[in-house]
Parts: sequence; structure tokens; C-alpha cells
Amino acid sequence: MADSAGKPPVPLSAAQKAARASSFGGVAAHYERYRPGPPAEALDFIVPRRVALAVDLGAGTGALARLLLHRATEVVAVEPDDRMRAVLIESVPGVRAVVGRGESIPLPDASADVVVASSSWHWMDPVPTLLEVGRVLVPGGTLGALWSGPDPDSPFVAQARALLGLGGEQARDEEDGRQGELARVIGGLQGAEQVLEIPGGLPFGPPEHAVVQWDVALNADELIGLLGTFSWVILMDDASRVRLLDTARRLLREALGVEGDVTVEVGYRADAWRARRLR
Repeated sequence: MADSAGKPPVPLSAAQKAARASSFGGVAAHYERYRPGPPAEALDFIVPRRVALAVDLGAGTGALARLLLHRATEVVAVEPDDRMRAVLIESVPGVRAVVGRGESIPLPDASADVVVASSSWHWMDPVPTLLEVGRVLVPGGTLGALWSGPDPDSPFVAQARALLGLGGEQARDEEDGRQGELARVIGGLQGAEQVLEIPGGLPFGPPEHAVVQWDVALNADELIGLLGTFSWVILMDDASRVRLLDTARRLLREALGVEGDVTVEVGYRADAWRARRLR
């Protein structure tokens, strides 16, 4: 995935990746409130018919688990962060929440019909996770990987990028360095590589891909709330984060007229991947 200037993103170090992956628990309630889950249409592609046992891998606060309840007799949510798991247990009754991670799933061999990771696959070590998912899936079962969020090519995000002068003089203007910082955040909306890759020799067929696009009407509070769920914003020091969000709110008000109950249509995109466990 290229960044806003057409250059590939700088890979995170192991320490940076671990810090980002563990950052969400500190804002678990905020994450549940402002981060939309995947659309049902994306799950139609991965889980087209009812199954006995579905696993939500890296379940977070349960947005995917909530949808899986309508498609499986039993749903197991695997989440390593106690704070995220606590919100999940409270907000999604009927799901069995367990401690675990992609590389260590606390389920028996050949017990799950489908394992799905929603906006979490990129935090996992892919080969050990693929082997572990292969272990818990029944032969012919499905691995799903989903990424969903604001579409960087949608009209609103394009408008925001133009407003901020992303890559241009305005983003470099010393008069408002926070504006340039916000430009980099907007430019990194789709920072994770949204591809399910399966190396040869692992027990899966070739991945299949589908895209679902939709619009969400968001007001200023919801847009600012959403911005605050991204890991690179969560990890800012408090003063920098407040300045960044204040700048975003000001630009929404002054440049786009978005304040109070006024909403703007934000284009969203879900990349859905599925691969069958070989028999």
C-alpha cells in the first residue's frame, strides 16, 4: 500500500508494531463507541451460510462478533487485551470471550468452521497464525480476513486531503504545523496492507477477494471520535493529541461547515478475503 506521496510506507519495527497493537485497550470504550464494524455484506462473502462454530480472532470490542451471532450457533471471541475483552463481554452478550491471540488460539484441533479477523490480521505474525488457524479449522473450513474503514479514495477523504494541501505548500506551512501533522494522519488512513497473503506449503487454497463500499453520515463529534481510534493518534502525548483534534475540529467547522448536528457523507470500504482450509 503506497502512502499519500506514492511511496511505500516505512515498515514498523517490532517494538512500534507491539505498541500500536496494544494501544487500543487504553481507549476501549471510545473504540466501541466510534469505530464502526464491518458491513454484513462483507460477511456474506466469508460466511455465506450458517455454521456451528465461528471464531472472531483479535475480536477487540466485538463489532464482528456481534454480526457472527446471526450466522453461527456458537461464537468464540479471541482477544488478548483484558480491557478490550471486558467491553466485548458487556456489549455483546452470548459470545464466549477467551484470552488468546492469532498465534495461540485456545481451541481444540478441527473445532471451528470459520475463523475471521476483522481489522486485526496485520497485527499478527502471519505464518504462525496461519498454521494455528489451520489447526483449529475443520477440513474445508474458512479463514476470513477483513479490513474496513474510511475509503482513502472517497470524495470526503479526497476533499480533506486537498484542504490540508497534502504533499503541498500548505502541509509544510510553519504557520500551522498541526495542519501538516493532520495531513499525514489523513494520508495514512489506509496504512495497513489490506491483503491476505498465504505462502506456499500451508494448508489453504488460494485467497479470494471482494470489496464492499458504502457511505456513513457522520457529524463533527463522530469524525473527531473516529480519528481518536487510530493507533498513531492514541500513542501521541496528551498535549499533541489535543492540539491535533482541535485542529481537525476547526477545519471541519471553518472549511467544510461541519459542526453541531451537520453531517457529511464519509465513504467507507471493506476488503474481504477468504481462503479454504484444504481437506
